[in-house]
Amino acid sequence: MSKTIISKPTTNNIMIKGATTIAILAALTGCQTLPSTEIKKPNNIVVDSNPLTAAMPAIDRQGHIAYVEEQGVGSAKVSTLYSIRPDGSDRQRIDQINGYIYAPAWSADGQQLAYSKQAPNQHPNIYIHDRNRDTHNLVVNAQGSNLSASFSPDGHHLLYSSTVAGNADIYKKRLSDGKTEQLTTLPSTEVQPSYAADGKSFAYTSDKVRAGRPRIYRYHFATGKAVSVPTNGYVASPQLSVDGQRMAYLNGRKAAVMTLATGHVLNLADTGLDEPARLSPSGTYAVYPEYAPDVDGSQRSHVVIHSLSGHPSYTISSQDGGVIRSPVWGR
Repeated sequence: MSKTIISKPTTNNIMIKGATTIAILAALTGCQTLPSTEIKKPNNIVVDSNPLTAAMPAIDRQGHIAYVEEQGVGSAKVSTLYSIRPDGSDRQRIDQINGYIYAPAWSADGQQLAYSKQAPNQHPNIYIHDRNRDTHNLVVNAQGSNLSASFSPDGHHLLYSSTVAGNADIYKKRLSDGKTEQLTTLPSTEVQPSYAADGKSFAYTSDKVRAGRPRIYRYHFATGKAVSVPTNGYVASPQLSVDGQRMAYLNGRKAAVMTLATGHVLNLADTGLDEPARLSPSGTYAVYPEYAPDVDGSQRSHVVIHSLSGHPSYTISSQDGGVIRSPVWGR
C-alpha cells in the first residue's frame, strides 16, 4: 500500500460555494492512512493482499481513482491529473497544465476519462483521455465555460454544461460525429449532469428557483422534463450510482450519499474544500478529498476512501503538499 506521492496540482469540480457562475458550475473517525511504500510498476501490484482492499468487490478493488492535485496560486497555479489504484499503488500522471483541471469523469468501462482543462486567459475545454491508446483528444471547444462531462452508459454520448449561449446550460454531444443538442434553455444556471446507468435520465444542478441556491433535478429524456430530487438547503454536484439506488453529492459543506428510495442522507464529512462524494463502481464505497490536520499536526490533503458497509475506511495522502480535488472512481 502506498501513500499518494503526488507532485503538481489541479482544480476542483464546478460547484464550490461562492455565488458566481463558475462557483456553481465549477467525522471520519478511525480512518487509517496507507503506509508510504510506493509500488511503481503495475506488475508488482498485489491488491488482494492488502487488508483494506481485500474485502472490496473486485470491480472496486481492480479499478482506478482519478483525481486532480493543484499547487501554487494565481498565474503560478499548476494542476495535475492522476490515476491511482484504490490501494494507493500504480500512480500515473495523465495530464498537467499551468492552470486548472476540473471534474474528471470515467466512462462506464473505465477506459476513457473526460475532464476540463483551462489555461490562463482561456475558457475551459473538455478533453477525453483514452487509457488504451494513451491519447488526449479535445472534444468540446465552444466559446464559454465547458465543464462537468458525463459519459452515456454506452460511451457514445457526452453530457456537459456550457455557457456558449450566455448562461450555463446542459448539452448532449454525439462523440462519433460531434452532433450537439442543447437540453436545457432556462435563464438560470444548469450544470453538473450525471447520466443514470440505464441512459434514460440524468441528474444535474440548477438554481432556477433561487439564484445562488442550487437544487438537484432529474431530467428524463422521454419527456424532456425535469423533476426535483427532494433535498434540503444548498446541494450540488450529483452522481448516480450504477444500480440507481444511491446519489452521491455535496450537501451544504459535506460530502454525502443519499438512498433515493427513502431519502435517507448519510453525511460523510466536511471536507474543508466543499467537495462532493463520489461512489465506487459497486456503490459500496465513497471517495472524496479532505483537507485536514495530519498525524504530525500539519495540514495535508487526502483522498478518503469511505466504506458504506462497515469495512474500515482509510486515506491516501498527498506527499508534496498539493491540494487534492475531484477524486472519482472508475473500473
